[in-house]
Amino acid sequence: MLFESVPPYLFALMAAFLFAFGGQLQYIGLITVDSRSGTMVSITASAVIYWLLSPFLLDGSHWTQPAVLIFALAGLFRPSVSANLSVAGIRYLGPTLSSTLSATSPIFGTTLGVLVLGEILTWPIAIGTGGVILAIILLSQKDTRAPTTWPLWALTLPIGAAAVRSLAHVLSKVGMEDIPDPYFVGLVGFTVSAIITILDQSMRKKSVAVQWRNKGLIWFIASGFCFSTAVICLNTGLLRGQLVTIVPIVAAAPIFSMLLSIFVFRREKLTVRTVVAIFMVVPSVAYIAISK
Repeated sequence: MLFESVPPYLFALMAAFLFAFGGQLQYIGLITVDSRSGTMVSITASAVIYWLLSPFLLDGSHWTQPAVLIFALAGLFRPSVSANLSVAGIRYLGPTLSSTLSATSPIFGTTLGVLVLGEILTWPIAIGTGGVILAIILLSQKDTRAPTTWPLWALTLPIGAAAVRSLAHVLSKVGMEDIPDPYFVGLVGFTVSAIITILDQSMRKKSVAVQWRNKGLIWFIASGFCFSTAVICLNTGLLRGQLVTIVPIVAAAPIFSMLLSIFVFRREKLTVRTVVAIFMVVPSVAYIAISK
């Protein structure tokens, strides 16, 4: 089978890079496109890409399996809800800071493991959680020399997105025990989310019509390609590896985001405090996720 010899952690690294790159593209698009419309376009573009691949990758027998309902359930809130929270977070906080706080997703995955699966809370998990909390406190403090340009409540946007994604990771892992097809997981999830976001856009009282001639939409379409590919990589990693190994590697997305901001896009100003927080969050999350 193609790519069968590729280690799961390489798929996770690729997913992390693509999530970070997609976030950077969305940040550019947000200059001229509102976050909800951009999210709808991005998710719909991902769903279209999956369906364009269906003649080559879709196994029709999967539709008769009960696990389809698990993937559809995950699609109700990811990426529809998580993407809206994530894009709003990017608008207020910027791609690097937003992706840093989004890296807390393994904490929520661990919590679900303890509460739902009866897993044991160990000292490494507690220590890692403390490191993340300290990083969030660091980011929340005002700097008198460089006033914060974003409201404190905006910190909850990427954190909420992280909680939603972690739940979806668990559901995807469970569903792939019956349908071991990373492509099919993404197809169902993105299709359900695309329908939800389109309905949400059309039913809003103050609906903002999507200006299809707006060149900013191109960035969201491109981000949809990045995210659709990233999810296939992520699901492949989850299928072939352990959750506690794949999730912390994917959580390295803020490092990629920071590097892209510095060396590729050259537009985001990074403070020492933000950089310190990034290097607090990532190892703390990894410490949590690799602890058994």
